[in-house]
Amino acid sequence: MLQKIIPYFKPYLAEGICIAFSGGADSSLLLKAACLARETAAASDPSAQVLPILAVIAQTRLHPHEDTLQARKLALSMGADCLVLEIDEFQDPRIMDNPKNRCFLCKKLLFSSIKKSALKQGRLHVFDGSNQSDTAEYRPGLAALKELGIKSPLLELGITKPQVRELSRKLGLVTSDKPAAPCMATRLPYGARLDFDLLDRIHQGEIALRQLGFYNVRLRFHDPLIRIEVDEKDLEQVTRHREAIIRLVKNLGFSYVTLDLEGFRSGSMDLFVS
Repeated sequence: MLQKIIPYFKPYLAEGICIAFSGGADSSLLLKAACLARETAAASDPSAQVLPILAVIAQTRLHPHEDTLQARKLALSMGADCLVLEIDEFQDPRIMDNPKNRCFLCKKLLFSSIKKSALKQGRLHVFDGSNQSDTAEYRPGLAALKELGIKSPLLELGITKPQVRELSRKLGLVTSDKPAAPCMATRLPYGARLDFDLLDRIHQGEIALRQLGFYNVRLRFHDPLIRIEVDEKDLEQVTRHREAIIRLVKNLGFSYVTLDLEGFRSGSMDLFVS
């Protein structure tokens, strides 16, 4: 698979490459492959003038700030140029209403800004880390990427999430086993107006649960109830921390707390999307 990903970037090197970079497993593999492609090209023709790969990190109000700091450090360690782009999703007021096509609206806004910034930096081609596994879930944002002409190499090459993690381990990437971290809006049901104070409290709760040793953690809010999702193998572990978790959730201002017996599953808020 690596023999497919690295050469994929070769035709785009001369015109400049920008990777939309979150610091997650997918975009990290993509950035590493693009940097390796550039290194290979430079080694084969030292006289060629090839711009460094540009990693653009979108700092938004729906993504934790600490993720941006980690992503920037990682991008620089790979030898990429790095640009942090501050974007306020709520300049589009429709997004705050959290409609079913919120992901489409967000992606359209974010990638329009990334594409514009990439062009200013002399990079004509923008890539994102969507993979084949994403097509099995409700992902309206993929349509926005297509509209904007954003390329998704992992998706085009049919590479799945498990393969992303396997390839990342082979490359020694620290993100190989990093849990997925979708935007915080995914913690609320569609139609529930987005509120930064509420999302911040949910984020603090998830951090606290991870500190207890849980891998995948989601706190889904169904006013006035918090529904906890952890990996199925960790369900019994939640009950061992029952009193601490109840205290934590109530201290964050939530009235009721429940454990989802189905365990963690990506996109559980999308079950009733038609």
